[in-house]
Amino acid sequence: MAIIWVFCLFLGVAVAQWDAHTMDNRQVIVHLFEWKWKDIANECENWLGPHGFAGVQVSPPNENIKLEPERHWYERYQPIGYGLDTRSGNENEFKDMVNRCFKVGVRIYVDAVINHMAANTPDGSGPYDFWRVPYSELDFNYPQGKCPTPSGIDYSNVDSIRNCDLKGLKDLDLGKDYVRGKIAEYLNRLIDMGVAGFRFDAAKHMWPGDLQPIYNRLKNLNTNFGFPSNARPFVVQEVIDQGGEAVSAWEYLNIGRVTEFNYGIKLAEGFYKKNPLKSFQNFGEAWGFIPDYNSLVFVDNHDNQRGHGGGGGIITHKDSRRYKMANAFMLAHPYGLTRVMSSFAFSDPNSSPPKDAAGNIISPIFYADNTCGNGWVCEHRWRQIKNMVDFRRVTVSQAFANWWDNGFYQIAFGRGNKGFIVINNEDFSLSQTLQTGLPSGTYCNIILGDFNNGKCTGPTVYVDSNGFAKFDIAGSGNDDPVVAIHVGAKQ
Repeated sequence: MAIIWVFCLFLGVAVAQWDAHTMDNRQVIVHLFEWKWKDIANECENWLGPHGFAGVQVSPPNENIKLEPERHWYERYQPIGYGLDTRSGNENEFKDMVNRCFKVGVRIYVDAVINHMAANTPDGSGPYDFWRVPYSELDFNYPQGKCPTPSGIDYSNVDSIRNCDLKGLKDLDLGKDYVRGKIAEYLNRLIDMGVAGFRFDAAKHMWPGDLQPIYNRLKNLNTNFGFPSNARPFVVQEVIDQGGEAVSAWEYLNIGRVTEFNYGIKLAEGFYKKNPLKSFQNFGEAWGFIPDYNSLVFVDNHDNQRGHGGGGGIITHKDSRRYKMANAFMLAHPYGLTRVMSSFAFSDPNSSPPKDAAGNIISPIFYADNTCGNGWVCEHRWRQIKNMVDFRRVTVSQAFANWWDNGFYQIAFGRGNKGFIVINNEDFSLSQTLQTGLPSGTYCNIILGDFNNGKCTGPTVYVDSNGFAKFDIAGSGNDDPVVAIHVGAKQ
């Protein structure tokens, strides 16, 4: 009996670390990449809360090196300490953001950089003097002789991947109790402030056996922010696993969720017509992806949209037509916990977020059509993506159903009796009468319009008493070759 009890206790902890602790059945996280805390708080109140977003992944909030004068975006991934003062804002502004977002139903998830410190210390007495923590050379793998390939990481060697410096960044010795304690202390401060969990950057470069003891030191979530008693922090681990290397994403499944990078790559193959969409009928675990409940999925992220970090061939906002189709598929399909990207515009992959002459991040501006400017892209505000966020909430837990395809790049599928989507990725038109599984009635095509005050602002689809509906979607030249309907947008 004792063995069974211990197993159940372990299972309960693991499940808790996989739970994003969202409110009001919300299903979609948005990565507001490099936004300021004040702007995120405003966006929670003005857009994310009212439109059913579950949470925000925020950029690393800890002190980082300043890469003058360009202030490249990746300076945020070079910690110099664990104080909460960056160009996104200070500690008080961070606390205010978490609180204001919580009040409108939106959780905050922190991008946590704990694998390493910056390549250089700006004001220390040596290359390993991170006095703000403090860390010394005793706390890093390289000075202790634990890196087997000093000239760089050998991705066929697991010790090299996990004990050597990543692109010159000082690799922490997470096997040390002192280092684990300092990291847990930092993360626990954020938990006290009301965050729901963490995306652990570069988890591939950390031993699972070192991460678990750190996770075990984390406090339960703060019940003042609506979390149930004994709720554990959400954990998602960045593990880029495309096969052929010594580290596998599967090694991390028993301690939290894992980023499924193959998801966006395979989506791109379908929408770039390298693999017929008809094969997507069993998209998910049958393709070798990690188990559904372990996965975090995305069309693109801040790394691979710049051509690295598992990049190459993925779809980004720069190809808006395919990007909207791919996001519509992701948000309609039941596999994985979904995260949508919200970018800033760039031509140079290394460029900083929009900034003023002093290097400070500037705020987005918003237009009458709800899109944004000032150098920001704001994909999460595109109507096609925003309305599919609601589709996912309405159809949660509904079975994948009523698949149809034309044998190539026209597909359709439903989610139980709650939602149905049709995608035409052919150059020619689609004209089909399909079984939707939905109750009879008139539905809004949420791709081309909104559902406001009980009425559709765009085209409608009529579903007859037997669940059938006629769909007509133009091919090439059609910027939005998708129809999506659900029971929450029915006249």
